[in-house]
Amino acid sequence: MTSTATPIHDAILIIDFGSQVTQLIARRVRETGVYCEIHPFQNAAAAFERLKPKGVIFSGGPASVLDTGSPRAPQAVFEAGVPILAICYGQQTCALQLGGTVEGGHAAEFGRADVEILKPSTLFDGVWSVGGRYPVWMSHGDRVTALPEGFTVVGTSENAPFAIAVNEERRIYTTMFHPEVVHTPDGGRLLANFVHRIVGLKSDWTMAAFREEEIRRIRAQVGSERVICGLSGGVDSAVAAVLIHEAIGDQLTCVFVDHGLLRLGEAEKVVTLFRDSYNIPLVHVDAEEMFLTALQGVTDPEVKRKTIGKLFIDVFEAEARKIGGAAFLAQGTLYPDVIESVSFSGGPSVTIKSHHNVGGLPERMNMKLVEPLRELFKDEVRVLGRELGLPEAFVGRHPFPGPGLAIRCPGEITREKLDILRLADEIYLEEIRRHGLYDQIWQAFAVILPVKTVGVMGDYRTYDYVVGLRAVTSVDGMTADFYPFDMAFLGRVATRIVNEVKGVNRVVYDVTSKPPGTIEWE
Repeated sequence: MTSTATPIHDAILIIDFGSQVTQLIARRVRETGVYCEIHPFQNAAAAFERLKPKGVIFSGGPASVLDTGSPRAPQAVFEAGVPILAICYGQQTCALQLGGTVEGGHAAEFGRADVEILKPSTLFDGVWSVGGRYPVWMSHGDRVTALPEGFTVVGTSENAPFAIAVNEERRIYTTMFHPEVVHTPDGGRLLANFVHRIVGLKSDWTMAAFREEEIRRIRAQVGSERVICGLSGGVDSAVAAVLIHEAIGDQLTCVFVDHGLLRLGEAEKVVTLFRDSYNIPLVHVDAEEMFLTALQGVTDPEVKRKTIGKLFIDVFEAEARKIGGAAFLAQGTLYPDVIESVSFSGGPSVTIKSHHNVGGLPERMNMKLVEPLRELFKDEVRVLGRELGLPEAFVGRHPFPGPGLAIRCPGEITREKLDILRLADEIYLEEIRRHGLYDQIWQAFAVILPVKTVGVMGDYRTYDYVVGLRAVTSVDGMTADFYPFDMAFLGRVATRIVNEVKGVNRVVYDVTSKPPGTIEWE
């Protein structure tokens, strides 16, 4: 959950049945200016009671409603009479729980399909017209074969005769397709219709309002106590620190750990920004030797993450003792981290997010968490950063995870490899900026591969490292596709790296797309 208190804004509750794109539902709802929270189905009853939402959305999911023990929605949601939008698996469990029938064994639909509109509905009023055919994205095996009493089919597809089924009187709307994904071009407008026309909510979820409310929450939570905040050099921790400082001033001390795994010139930029531009108390810890010594001989990427995470905690403990009396530790935890950490399926979140330490502070630290960004997606954090006046060059920078260059250096980490990687990465980003491509890309970085190849440079034979380049487009970092550079650009970057970075004789570009959680190389 994101909070134990009832939110200030009217809200939508999203019940998660395990779909890998549930977060996209929340993003689409947030984009309409409406506050929402995602909760797994096991916790949905308690969330419904606390949140008192004005509307509820059921997500899709990988299970079959025909399986024993498969997920169900809380009965209280149906009894409350609030508007419901049920998507894919959500449609199936909604139909089953209200007296309809679901069957397996029919033709499945995975991918693009066309929905034909048979009758009008408030759900697509002003978006789709009766008699029209519209592209959507399907992902289902089972299908509803008999609707509950009071429901009407208003849209159908080739393999989903009940593609859209509604009960206008009870304000329950169900779709077999996924309106939240970009492959359903009008999906965002359908979700906007649901939250605005059907539920009746206003667009009052803004970063200006969030800023004011969060400052009040921080002050109420912290009181007169002191807070330490770990700066990583990334956007999340920076925005969290500036917001907390605005709330409590010099009760905040930032701790910036220079672990030797930062990008070129990173430490100087962070120290200058916080000490000179914001006058925020900052402790700069030079811990490069400690981290690199601990990482000697370590090749497993997860061991790297855990080693770095443990050392961070150790450094914070030591600095907290020096500062004296800090009762709170601030973290730049984001909403995707929170969602993954409470995923109903258990999933890979523990592995993927182990370096974020979501809820993972050791008891010996005896510190409470301040996590002012845990309700926000990445792009919302950037908007908040602009609202707080952070420089655009800092707010708009590409994500840089806590383990830093460690996860961009597969195999053993050495100073030589880190120096090569920093310079190659700097050249790559410099060319991206020079060509005006930086803001079109979600994340771009270089990787030094754990192999050497034989090459010829001029009259000499070389035996040097291979550098890999990655650039992806994404909205929130949950899924990603490679950026289609032209060959002239890649040729220029490769030539510069081979000529200017001693120890590199070959450059490759990664053109794979990535599912959730795998934006990084390792």
